[in-house]
Amino acid sequence: MSDVVIKFRENGPILVSGGATFTDHLGNKYDTTGQANVALCRCGHSQKKPFCDGAHKAAGFVGNEVAPLPQQQQ
Repeated sequence: MSDVVIKFRENGPILVSGGATFTDHLGNKYDTTGQANVALCRCGHSQKKPFCDGAHKAAGFVGNEVAPLPQQQQ
């Protein structure tokens, strides 16, 4: 079994790979059968929420946060 990997794309969606299960607030599962990667919307403009439909491009979404670098020990 592979690990779930979550990547934040610059100015784009959240990519999830590794066989994650997606459920709504009522516990209903989304069917992602056969999809090795799933793109989740983070701009709020997708018509397929919670999944990305590419609307971030037309919306001019900016999402370029980066993880903090580890602090060096002295």
